[in-house]
Amino acid sequence: MFEQIGNLIDVVIHFDDFLPLVIEEYGTFVYFFLFLIIFLETGLVVTPYLPGDSLLFLVGAIAAQGNLSLLPVLALLITAAIAGDTLNYLIGREFGSRFLSRGIPFIRPHHIEKTEAYFEKYGGKTIVIARFAPFVRTLAPFLAGTGKMDYSRFILFNATGGVLWVTSFILAGYLFGNIPLISENFNLVAFAIIAVSLVGVGSMILDVKRL
Repeated sequence: MFEQIGNLIDVVIHFDDFLPLVIEEYGTFVYFFLFLIIFLETGLVVTPYLPGDSLLFLVGAIAAQGNLSLLPVLALLITAAIAGDTLNYLIGREFGSRFLSRGIPFIRPHHIEKTEAYFEKYGGKTIVIARFAPFVRTLAPFLAGTGKMDYSRFILFNATGGVLWVTSFILAGYLFGNIPLISENFNLVAFAIIAVSLVGVGSMILDVKRL
């Protein structure tokens, strides 16, 4: 039993590696799996380790081969990304302050105050840029909710970031994912994009320290 659970967890965490086999085994039902993984990766603070960038890139490459439909998968995963961030925001808004003040060592009330001030001033930029940084994109909507960022502003930047993130990685995979050099090293492409986005993340950290 424990071995089966371990195998299931391994498949979920490394779903991008298993995707071709899943398509072969389950056909169109794979769309449900893809939606669920992107939704959970963005929607729950405890699941940032799920595949995101590499999975989207691989989805694009497989769509170029004709094994997935490009437009439906784009629409589906954009929806999953926006819905996931929305859930994460709502969780943060409802429970974030209590969680941060009681559940994490070294978090003090003034940290929460800084979070609120930061998202009031820089929230939109944060939500968009964070999409391209693993782990950060999972924390950003939670902290936006914790910081009581106005929901109308949040949903605008949430949708913008979701569209840009999903579209850029899937189209990159669609256009370049089947070039032999890239298909053998597609994780390096994702890392290069992440490295650029981390420059923006670094600027956010500096901004927080100035508050």
